[in-house]
Amino acid sequence: MSATPETAPQASAPAIVPLSGAEEAAMRAFGRMIVVLPRRLDADLEREQRMSLSEYTVLRVLSEASDQRMRMSELAAACDMSLSGMTRIVAKHESLGYLKRVPCPSDARGLNAVLTEAGLARLQEAWPTHLASARRHFFDHLGEIDLCKLATALISMAAED
Repeated sequence: MSATPETAPQASAPAIVPLSGAEEAAMRAFGRMIVVLPRRLDADLEREQRMSLSEYTVLRVLSEASDQRMRMSELAAACDMSLSGMTRIVAKHESLGYLKRVPCPSDARGLNAVLTEAGLARLQEAWPTHLASARRHFFDHLGEIDLCKLATALISMAAED
């Protein structure tokens, strides 16, 4: 006997489980934090260093890169920025002598951003402000939380599927 549409086994949809009160509170707090924290870090850098968080991040990422250089598109991706946004920041940093753009040796059409000594010095000058801000707005609120487990969870959340 063959199955009719009425008697055919139905694929069951996964059950939707509502968030618990604690889960809902955590989700709302996390959502608020991902909006507020970057604003606070940015405000501290702007006030004390006349540098945005995005500008600081570009210098930091370049300082950690091999030979302190990266292809512009890779730098934009590493900083979670659009290529046009990265181009604006790089142009500003270049005008201040913090980095230079040089042709990519493997692709003549591409450009690499290269951190200069002045850029590294500027990063080192701004670093204490960013460190104090990160401690005040983030780490000082964590108490005895296992930071390795927190980092692992955050990395997992940010990973692409």
